[in-house]
Amino acid sequence: MARGNTRQRIQDVALELFAEQGYEKTSLREIAERLDVTKAALYYHFKTKEDILIGIFQDLTRPMDELIDWAGKQPRTIETKREIVRRYQVALLAAAPLFRFMQENQAAVRELSVGLTFKERMMALTGLLYDDDFPVKEKVRCVSAIFTLHAGTFFMPNVEGDPEEKHEAVLEVALDLIDEAHRAS
Repeated sequence: MARGNTRQRIQDVALELFAEQGYEKTSLREIAERLDVTKAALYYHFKTKEDILIGIFQDLTRPMDELIDWAGKQPRTIETKREIVRRYQVALLAAAPLFRFMQENQAAVRELSVGLTFKERMMALTGLLYDDDFPVKEKVRCVSAIFTLHAGTFFMPNVEGDPEEKHEAVLEVALDLIDEAHRAS
């Protein structure tokens, strides 16, 4: 995951430390030490831990924003909804370190400005998967498709088997939920 420029390296190392020891227990000094730079060099790019985290969220959630934008311009067909699920899995796998951090630091994320924007993104994304006139049960299926992808990202590494095969199985289950919701509505 080592990305090129200093700003990205700071974000990568911070995310590693946040995941290892928690957001609250990680200091800017520890981030600077891990990078082998001075705190002043770190301050040049980020003034606070929250600034680092906001930068991480912006970089790693950009594909999600692009997906929501793309999906909003597409016809609301079953094919589009299936493509949303496929593309979201790709974005989710690319942003797995961020989502692991969020899972392990839920209390800290709730307190930060980034928490609400992520919730808003999730509401926008899931809302693109069902139609307003769907029965509640079918809306639940569509929302569950997204969370199936999340569960696959976090829990499938603990299940024996080929990683690619597991990704394909998770995607198939998520797509089945979308298909069933549309058949039933």
